[in-house]
Amino acid sequence: MISANILIRAHNDEAIIGRTLQAVFAQKNDFPFEVIFCDDAATDRTREIAARFPVRFLERPGAPYKPGRTLNALVQAANADLLVFNNSDAVPLDSSWLANLVSPLLEKPQQPRFAFANQMPRQDATALVRKDSERAFGDGKIQATWRFFFSIASAATWRKTLVEVPFDEQIPYSEDVEWAWRNSRRPEAPVEIVYCPNALVEHSHNYPLPALAKRYRGEGLADRIIFGDAPNLVRELAGAARETLRDWNYLIRRPADWAEFPMAPVRRFVQRFSHWRGMRDADKRRNPI
Repeated sequence: MISANILIRAHNDEAIIGRTLQAVFAQKNDFPFEVIFCDDAATDRTREIAARFPVRFLERPGAPYKPGRTLNALVQAANADLLVFNNSDAVPLDSSWLANLVSPLLEKPQQPRFAFANQMPRQDATALVRKDSERAFGDGKIQATWRFFFSIASAATWRKTLVEVPFDEQIPYSEDVEWAWRNSRRPEAPVEIVYCPNALVEHSHNYPLPALAKRYRGEGLADRIIFGDAPNLVRELAGAARETLRDWNYLIRRPADWAEFPMAPVRRFVQRFSHWRGMRDADKRRNPI
């Protein structure tokens, strides 16, 4: 019989980890699963709350935290056929999330596939966070026009796929995108990336500007390494302008959210300028002075 391991990474998530685990253990499917829980040295009650559920704990593999190293350790600790990654703050929204997420894998068990879920914004998400989430996920039509899109916040694949080709332990950000991009383009037996709009989790962040800048600087560094695009500030600022217009078009139809109008250009500038800085960071790493 097919079995699954649900792999959860957590750090200081006491406010939400109970909801996530409760929803995970409420899943209705035709195969057994075990949850492996890796706590990244939490200083709050995350581990205590997780211990109330039948999870198997895995200690963080060394310090400082490196996402690829932790993911590879979880894969090595797993012993099931299917591996389901789910962030501690990605809350399944119904009892069929797991079945829907793994269905593309079971349909074609001989085809290397990595399926990822539909991430719905939280109730407290700002209007522009909701808008970004709807564009990136939703019915998948917009993301299908982008060069590449993938998220391991809630995703599933066969264990053998990751045992054969582990995650890069050196890249500091976007380790999931790097793996998926590299392996979806390999000449022999490429991995098919499959979006599952009916596998629903609640997952979004209202980042304050400093945290937004940090995230996009990290993504810029990773994008330079993954895709090889050269840093281009003009291109980034043009992108910020285009996205601001989309923001305003979204907000104009929602009077209750008009207070977000002034922050839209600020937010987009911070994102794209930080992304450009991150790409330059990658070049400095390759060519130290």
